[in-house]
This record gives sequence, structure tokens and C-alpha cells, in this order.
Amino acid sequence: MTRKITDEQPRVRFDCGKCPAFCCSVYPRVAVTPRDIKRLAQHFGVTPDEATKRYTKMSGTSRILRRKGDPIFADVCRFLDPVTRGCTVYHARPAVCREYPGSTRCTYYDLMKFERRIQDNPNAIPLIQISFQDAPQQSETGASEDED
Repeated sequence: MTRKITDEQPRVRFDCGKCPAFCCSVYPRVAVTPRDIKRLAQHFGVTPDEATKRYTKMSGTSRILRRKGDPIFADVCRFLDPVTRGCTVYHARPAVCREYPGSTRCTYYDLMKFERRIQDNPNAIPLIQISFQDAPQQSETGASEDED
């Protein structure tokens, strides 16, 4: 009897090396924690206070990463390399970036592959902009309060 040895990790179905870095561009607010700031400070050899000043800013009550202009998207994470489209602080990146996309699939990568296939253009880059709003509250009858 032959036993098959398998890796317990689920198969990832995206390739960051073939993506223009949607995750670094579509989210205008990348929140950072004190631990993230310490990691960046260590990476750059500066104090956490200096890292906070250089690499982050406040947005409302959240501390977020600063952004910069980009040749493909309007603006992106300040740590995105505009040529390689890779993270310049990969080993010091914030927790939210380490966790992304949180599954074996990346919606943006899937969208890009779909558009390239449909448009018959291997270089097509869909320009995506995300904004958020709260969903309407549901009443006890199941209808949204806007419909009542």
C-alpha cells in the first residue's frame, strides 16, 4: 500500500508576482499597530517615534501608512516599488499586509485574469477604486429601514 504525503497548506490560487499590486493601491487607509511601527523602526534602524513620523499619519482616529504617487494607480503604499511592483519592506510589512488576502484566492487577481481573458489583452489592468459605506439596518420584518 502506497501512502501519499501531502502538504497540509491549502493551494494558493494567485501569483503576486504577476499582479500590479492592487492590494497596495486600492485601500487608501492601511492601519498600523504599535507593533507594526516597531517592526518598521527596526527595519530602518530608527526609533519608533521617528518611524511614526516618517512612515505614518493620522486619519481620523486611526494611524495609517503614508502613500505616494504611482505610474499605474493614482497613489499607493509608500513602500511599493514602482518598477518591480513588490513591497520594499516585505519582512517588516504591517500585520494587515501579512494577513492579506486571508484566503487561498485574491479577488483582485481573479478580476485581472478575467478582464485580460475577456478583453484578449494580456496587459490589461482594471483600475479599481474602493469606497465604503454602512449597509442599511434591517428591521425585525427583514426589510431595510430605508424601505419602511
